[in-house]
Amino acid sequence: MTKITKEMTINEVLAIDPETAPIMTEYGMHCMGCPFSQMESLADGCAAHGTDADDLVEVLNDFISSKE
Repeated sequence: MTKITKEMTINEVLAIDPETAPIMTEYGMHCMGCPFSQMESLADGCAAHGTDADDLVEVLNDFISSKE
């Protein structure tokens, strides 16, 4: 399993599993198709949207591991 980190870009996470998009949307990250998704890390995105990157990473990793 690839472990998601807060240093990964939004696009990197989507490449691992596109079904993570709704989870990121719940955390205020509605920019799946914007140019920032290619260069902005999860930590940067969370900081810009006032959410906790550590919480998001935990939820994303739990989601991905539940599918194995």
